[in-house]
Amino acid sequence: MFDVIIIGAGPAGMSAALMLGRCCRSVLICDNGQPRNVVSHAMHGFLTRDGIAPAEFRRIGKEQLQQYTNVEVRSTTVIDAKRESNFFTVTLSDESIHTARILLLATGLKDVVPPIEGFRRYYGAGVFSCPYCDAWEVRDQPLAVFGQGPAGEALALQLLQWSRDIILCTNGPSQLDARKQAFLHQHNIRIHEEPIARLEGTEQRFESIVFVDGTVLPRRAIFIQTQHVRRLELLDALGCTLPEKYQEPIAPGIYLAGDVYQTRWVSGAVADGVELAVMINMELQKEELTRSYQALKEA
Repeated sequence: MFDVIIIGAGPAGMSAALMLGRCCRSVLICDNGQPRNVVSHAMHGFLTRDGIAPAEFRRIGKEQLQQYTNVEVRSTTVIDAKRESNFFTVTLSDESIHTARILLLATGLKDVVPPIEGFRRYYGAGVFSCPYCDAWEVRDQPLAVFGQGPAGEALALQLLQWSRDIILCTNGPSQLDARKQAFLHQHNIRIHEEPIARLEGTEQRFESIVFVDGTVLPRRAIFIQTQHVRRLELLDALGCTLPEKYQEPIAPGIYLAGDVYQTRWVSGAVADGVELAVMINMELQKEELTRSYQALKEA
């Protein structure tokens, strides 16, 4: 039996595995090879690793875990998880079954991009969702924002930190009243309400927005407000749901780390994984000492 099984080998999952390994805990970490940032060419904002390719970051992380013989990394998918009396069982895609005292889900998010031709193709190659992650590379260049209402307005205003040439493309009515439209115009942010037909560009990079009326708008990048889907299918199998307020564990023996719960940046996910690992180790130690004390009393 493992002390902890970690599902997801992103920054949060691997950081938790590293700290738990250093706490002499037996750990199994499962990675299905489908990280949220799989489309990204570079990872930014993490000191000592700024600009590194996400795949290289994961390779280094797994390499550093190899020195901890009590940590096992598997390239596999967890297809089922169940709570037993005082432990958990997980079934992997190779049909092997493993047990653990604690489950840590670091399964991340899945970004849902607009269902318009070109958005998925250029996601990570000119179509971005986070200015803090990607706006520096396109600073002082013509940018577009895809969005409507307050969310689109907020993202357009936020991007003023990086560019003064911004067009808000609302793909239909802007859903902004006259006062808010005037405020955007005051900051030289134009609003384009014509529906978008598609995005165009080269094999490697987005270059322009084509509207239904045939208008072509060259832009260096377009920032979008994505919808996020939490990868929490295993919670249904475990018979638990997310609490309304943040808490750890979310249920006895079940913890969540990284983007799947609250973190948006790699640096935050790394910190989250470390903090949860310490919390989990303390919880396991408390359980062990309580059991030892009880055995002493009964002797």
